[in-house]
Amino acid sequence: MHDLRAIKDDPQAFDRAMRRRGSDVTAEQILTLDEGRVANTRAMNEAQAQQKTLSKQIGAAKASGDEARAQAILAEVAGLKDEVKRLEEADRGLTEDLREALLPIPNVLAEDVPDGADESENVEVRRWGTPKEIAGARDHVDLGEALGMMDFEAAAKLSGSRFVVLKRDLAKLERALATFMLNLHTEEFGYEEVAPPVLVLGDPLVGTGQLPKFAEDLFAAGDLWLSPTAEVTLTNLVREAILSETELPKRMTAWTQCFRAEAGSAGRDTRGMIRMHQFSKVELVSITTPDASSEEHERMTGCAEEVLKRLELPFRTMLLCAGDTGFSAAKTYDLEVWLPAQGKYREISSCSNTHDFQARRMDARYRAEGSKKPQFVHTLNGSGLAVGRTLVAVLENYQNEDGSIAVPAVLQPLMGKDRIEAAR
Repeated sequence: MHDLRAIKDDPQAFDRAMRRRGSDVTAEQILTLDEGRVANTRAMNEAQAQQKTLSKQIGAAKASGDEARAQAILAEVAGLKDEVKRLEEADRGLTEDLREALLPIPNVLAEDVPDGADESENVEVRRWGTPKEIAGARDHVDLGEALGMMDFEAAAKLSGSRFVVLKRDLAKLERALATFMLNLHTEEFGYEEVAPPVLVLGDPLVGTGQLPKFAEDLFAAGDLWLSPTAEVTLTNLVREAILSETELPKRMTAWTQCFRAEAGSAGRDTRGMIRMHQFSKVELVSITTPDASSEEHERMTGCAEEVLKRLELPFRTMLLCAGDTGFSAAKTYDLEVWLPAQGKYREISSCSNTHDFQARRMDARYRAEGSKKPQFVHTLNGSGLAVGRTLVAVLENYQNEDGSIAVPAVLQPLMGKDRIEAAR
C-alpha cells in the first residue's frame, strides 16, 4: 500500500517511480479519488455539525413557546439526518474505491535498483564456487528416474501435471535438506522456527501483496486459499500489531508446502521439478525498523548464500533490475545455482526488502523508544532455500558416472550414508 501523504507531497516522484515499474498509473488519478473522498468527508462533517447545532435550538424554541419554530427545526434536523446517512454511505464507498485503486499498484523501487526491462538486465553482484565440468551431465529427471526414486507418472495419476512423487532416499534427501536449512537458520543465524498453517484467509494474502492482483496464481479452497509461500503466514503474524522497538528485529523461519497455480508460466520448465504446483520451501522473514532494513536485507541474503556454500553448490547473486523486481519488493537479490545439465545458473532463492509496503497493507507498526506515535515497520522475506530446487541442484552437481549421487558432507549425518544408489 502506498503512503497518500508521500504522493501528495511529491506527485512527480511517484510518477517517475511508476514509470520505472512500467506502470501507467499516475499521482493525478490517485489524488483525484482522494480529493473526492476528502470533499465528501468535509460535507459530512459540516452536516453533522449543523445537525448538532440545530438540535440544541429545538429545546430553546419549545421553552419560548414557539412550537412552530420547534417543528420547523425538527424537520430540518430530520433532513440533515438523512443527508448525513447518505454522506456516510458515500464515504464508505469512496474510501473503498481509493483502497481498491491503491492495492494493485506496485511498490516504489529502492534508488539503487538498476533500470532494465527484464531479467537480461539484472546485475551480477558476486559469485561463489566453480561450476563442475561433468561430461555428458544428466538432468535430475533422468537421474531420479534411473534411481527409481522420482516418479512423475504416478504423481500425474494422483494430481495431474507439475507434481512429483519422491521415494526412499530422495524423499529422505528432501527432508534432510530442509532439516539442515532449519538447523542452520535457527542455531547459527537466530531465526525463530515457526510451524504455520498452509490454508489462509484472503486478508493475509492482501497484506503481503498476492491479492487482489495475482489471484490467478493461487489455488482456492472454499473460503480459504492454499498458501503460495510461508512469507504470507510469517509476515502476517505481526498484522494489526504495534510492536515495541526492543522486539525488533524479529526473525522467523518455516519449512512448509507451497502451492502455486503457475498461471503465467505455460510452456516454461514443464520437465522436472523446477516449476511445480506443490513444492516445499524454507522461508525467512524479518520485521525491522526502517533504518535497519537495508542492513537486514544484506544479512538475510548472506544467510541464504551460506546454505549453498555449505552444500558446496556454485552460485551467483543477482541484483534484480526494475523490470524484473516483484510487485511487493522495493529491492531483490536472486540467488542462482549452477545446474550442469542445463549449463546455466537458475534461481533458487529471492531475498526481498519491501520497506513499509506490506506493513501499510497489514497495519503493522512499532513504537520507537521515547516516541508516542507508532510508525510502520519494514518487512523482508527470502527463500532459505527452495528445497525442491536445492534437491535438483544436489542431484546434478553430485552425480557420478554410474548414476549414483554423492551426498554432500553436511548432509551425511542426516542421511546416514555418503552415496545414493539404485536399489539392487
